[in-house]
Amino acid sequence: MLANPIQTASKSNTQPPCHPGATEAKRSEEAMACRPPPIESLETGSRGLTMARAAKKPAVAKSLEQRLWDAADALRGNQEPSEYKHVVLGLVFLKYISDRFTTRRTQLKVELAGEGIPADRLADFLEDRDEYASHNVFWVPPDARWEAIQARAKLPSIGTDIDHAMDLIEKENPILRGVLPRNYGREGLDKGRLGQLVDLIGSIGFTETDDHGSDDVLGRVYEYFLGQFAGKETGKDAGAFYTPRSIVKTLVEMLEPYEGRVYDPACGSGGMFVESAKFVQAHGGNTNTISVYGQEFTDTTWRLAKMNLALRGIEADLGERSADSFTQDLHPDLRADFILANPPFNVSNWWDAKLADDPRWRYGPPPEGNANFAWVQHFIHHLSPKGTAGFVLANGSLSSKTGGEGEIRRKLVEADLVDCIVAMPDKLFFNTGIGVSLWFVSKDRHGNGHRQRTGEVLFIDARKLGRMQTRRLRVLDDDDIALIANSYHAWRNHGGGFEDVPGFTKSATLADVAGQEYVLTPGRYVGAEVAESDDEPVTELITRLSTELVEEFDRGRELEDRIRATLGLSHGR
Repeated sequence: MLANPIQTASKSNTQPPCHPGATEAKRSEEAMACRPPPIESLETGSRGLTMARAAKKPAVAKSLEQRLWDAADALRGNQEPSEYKHVVLGLVFLKYISDRFTTRRTQLKVELAGEGIPADRLADFLEDRDEYASHNVFWVPPDARWEAIQARAKLPSIGTDIDHAMDLIEKENPILRGVLPRNYGREGLDKGRLGQLVDLIGSIGFTETDDHGSDDVLGRVYEYFLGQFAGKETGKDAGAFYTPRSIVKTLVEMLEPYEGRVYDPACGSGGMFVESAKFVQAHGGNTNTISVYGQEFTDTTWRLAKMNLALRGIEADLGERSADSFTQDLHPDLRADFILANPPFNVSNWWDAKLADDPRWRYGPPPEGNANFAWVQHFIHHLSPKGTAGFVLANGSLSSKTGGEGEIRRKLVEADLVDCIVAMPDKLFFNTGIGVSLWFVSKDRHGNGHRQRTGEVLFIDARKLGRMQTRRLRVLDDDDIALIANSYHAWRNHGGGFEDVPGFTKSATLADVAGQEYVLTPGRYVGAEVAESDDEPVTELITRLSTELVEEFDRGRELEDRIRATLGLSHGR
């Protein structure tokens, strides 16, 4: 039987790190503490209430990514995060491909010398583009190489120099045509700060031992910056280009996309594909065993995705342009083995008249005022006969009956497509408090080496997992993700030894779901957590708790009296 997650995940009650992403960091003996200790006393002074000076404590050392972010953000000036992210990430990408080019050029010199090529002929061989393309390295013209850019960092022309470099790279590498950011030379971008940013990014090293850069320093910085920009932006579309790592990794760990076609029709900056590649590598596989297909509606985000994947050496078909997945499906004939997606929640302006009789609406026409079940049916339409989709939806989709959603949900359950529903903790997203769940639907629920699960649905209530990384953002640690994924695998796999865990997991029958009127909220199925044994009689428990409550009231009044006395206030109104 699986351990009770509420007991095993005690780390959820630990203090969050001082800086986002600061895990397993070394302690710095010289830095100040990032949080002051509790207030021990109140002091009276001529200016009223003051706090006692807090003692200094060692702070958690910042990672390279954090230090670079702090420096880059300080250079932002009056640039909005939505604009500035393209400035920064474009330079990171330029540095990456230049470093990769330089590394390959150095290797090629050694190889040619070993083959006895005379020095006077080296230059011709070093300019052979095939020697770079064969190693998945982009060709970088001399004026676009980082050393040339950084040499001009202090010049007023640095902005136009960078724009020129982007033009040169796109001309030499057709796959990047129309992808790289421009407008570095615009009047509103401070060229002094831009030069400083160039110097900053120039300090990032590149490790030549990485597999196409998937785990290199620049790749880590890029991913970290994407998340930080998502947290900085405001407005209804803020963070739409980025799905938090907690969500992405949970989906990938549950689906286990070892090989086959992976599809994301709302791919944002490509995080699902990056994490899928990491999963394959972590399990000793070859990323060439997965084929990546995606689509993105927003042009600037489509460009981010192209850069993000190119940076990691992931070949992907994202179409020749950005496009709406409903009205301009760029992969109409694709039948994917795995679909991973975080589509936009509750989109109301998605409908187009030409979608009225679309063959994708096999389980009923989705409401024109909400795209949630249009996405669900789009995913199912694009699944292979043995394919499985894992995706994020707002919690309302679990129970809503508006516009025929309840009827569509009933048909999905009766068609035996719904495999698993996971209720996720709150505050996982940067800029929305909307509660979300993970859905898993499968076309063949005894395929891919798994046991037959016909007539069953697994419900997982993971709302109590995770820890607060900041006051507004919760994260799932690897142990949390493993607990969720392993529960699913134990239920799905042959001989998994799955047992229901009250308050956390429940394997329900279709009759159970029908009895709940096809509402898929996990809390309705998993029941209450088993309480720890407590021999204290009820009457004594009530007496004890009442006494403790009165004591807290008294303590509160005492503190109020002290504060009023300090401020010279009376109890009158």
